[in-house]
Amino acid sequence: MKKNQARLIHTLGALVDEFIQSCEPVSSRVLNEKYLTEVSSATLRLDLLKLEEQNLISQPHTSAGRIPTISGYRKYLEYIDSEHVNVRYARMDTLRELLIQNYKDTPRALHYIMQMLAHETDQLSFVAEPEVSGGYLARLEVFSIGDQKLLFVMSLDSGLDKTVIMKCNYEINEAQLRKLVRYLNDELVGLRIFDIANKVLVEMRDRSMGESDLLSQFLRELHKAFIEISDFFIHYDGSIKFLEQPEFDSKEAILSFMNLIQRQDFLLNSMRNNDATTVNILLGEDFSDARFSEFALIYGRYEVFGIPGYLGVMTPIRTEYRKLIPLIRDVTNTITQTTKRGMVVPQRRNDA
Repeated sequence: MKKNQARLIHTLGALVDEFIQSCEPVSSRVLNEKYLTEVSSATLRLDLLKLEEQNLISQPHTSAGRIPTISGYRKYLEYIDSEHVNVRYARMDTLRELLIQNYKDTPRALHYIMQMLAHETDQLSFVAEPEVSGGYLARLEVFSIGDQKLLFVMSLDSGLDKTVIMKCNYEINEAQLRKLVRYLNDELVGLRIFDIANKVLVEMRDRSMGESDLLSQFLRELHKAFIEISDFFIHYDGSIKFLEQPEFDSKEAILSFMNLIQRQDFLLNSMRNNDATTVNILLGEDFSDARFSEFALIYGRYEVFGIPGYLGVMTPIRTEYRKLIPLIRDVTNTITQTTKRGMVVPQRRNDA
């Protein structure tokens, strides 16, 4: 890269870093005094004009400093990309231990991880649960837990367990329940969850019509349970602190943000369409809606026993990318590596 071009990129990086910290248009004087002390003020002003011409920064008011444009943020992300390899987060051992301790209850572990992300970032964190529809059923267990409620436990061949509690409006005794569960294990074990939910149970219900009211009713509840665990749902966590950012000073901004996080299908499809092994960032026109152009979705893909999910943060476009990108990278990598098949084994502690 030519010297002049390298200086331009360095100037853009300094401007974005300062804007992220101050949330104020950045003046050439501040850049000169804090970041670019060896560049003359005349050269710096010329470089800022060039960055404006390239639509990487803009000047909100004639007498004001500059702020980055969305194109400027994209260029900035390219600029800092090589730096992430040198950043590692020390709490990954704690996260790994958490996953091992909760190896039979991965959703609980992911909930704790989501809380940790919210605490570490002061942003709205999220976890999209593992998409189990592509997994295969290894065992089905059903327990009566009183008050006409049934607990369905679906164990997948990957080692992941999913549980659902369903209300049943009929009487079923323990002997009948055991008989039904044996029959269903014979019929369903080894089949894909998606096929069970969308085809097999529908056909079984059709065949059972007129044969046994109890079987028909039970199959209806089981079908609901399989549909529920097949859903790919986003969970959010965050304190009120993230709403204290200047970007949420207006009612309109808060409503736009709330509208965005409620559009789960849109967000899930966006993440699937930009699926990669590293951290991805959606901002600006990536959302295909001008109302969301001031927000960013920073996320990574993880796997639990080989089943994919996503986690990350929703944030204003002005955010600490240098911190968030390597943090989300390390968290997703730790989840995937710790929960590989055969890796999660409860560890005995030696009493010294």
